[in-house]
Amino acid sequence: MPDPTARFSDRVADYVRYRPHYPDAMWDALVERCGLAPGDRMADVGSGTGISTGPLLDRGVFVYAVEPNGAMRAAAEAALGERAGFDSIDGTAEETGLENASVAAVVAGQAFHWFEPEGTRREFARILRPGGRVALCWNERLTDATPFLRDYEALIVRFGTDYTTVDHRNVDDARLAAFYGRPYESFSFPNEQQFDFDGLRGRLLSSSYVPAEDAPDRMPMLEALRGLFDRYQEDGRVGVLYTTVLYVGALPALPERR
Repeated sequence: MPDPTARFSDRVADYVRYRPHYPDAMWDALVERCGLAPGDRMADVGSGTGISTGPLLDRGVFVYAVEPNGAMRAAAEAALGERAGFDSIDGTAEETGLENASVAAVVAGQAFHWFEPEGTRREFARILRPGGRVALCWNERLTDATPFLRDYEALIVRFGTDYTTVDHRNVDDARLAAFYGRPYESFSFPNEQQFDFDGLRGRLLSSSYVPAEDAPDRMPMLEALRGLFDRYQEDGRVGVLYTTVLYVGALPALPERR
């Protein structure tokens, strides 16, 4: 599999414009369950273009935005660089560069499935203050809720380069239980995007598993997408539905070194 830290470098503009954001209700639940207050410091790991960072800044939290991909980090800095409480950091989930016990919580939005679990678990436990929480969240696209979504999923399976390998839904209950090492909470929220054809095209092209611009499957994929849109559009738009999932829990403390 290509280096996950570089997968989105050639599709940042589409990512910024067309990726789904998270519902306000999810952020309210995250802030409450993590016990965050204005002025608290937290890490947004795999922060990408700042989709997770912005709403946390809106709630008065100081955010270390940790992102290894230079193009995505630059997009976040362009959008949020003037905001109070924003600190952009070139780092990874396994090596954030943050100090011991420096944050009240860690969030990973649409990112945990790219991390190496054991190294990430140790690093998050190291940077968390006692009693700190880890929040993992994803927008899970519904694949069988409407005829359009069923055919859209089939298109991705047909043309995606490694879709089934990198799909974040591979993070199942067993993997979450192994990561947290203790009981964790789960929440879900409805979410939706409405697209014209250009928006649907951009949403597809923002995905890491879509063929690159010079790949032979690129144009056939876009032609198939055009046919799909024309078949299902109503008043020039189609709906992409999601369930936004949120997991919150503490991590066992690291063993003391002797």
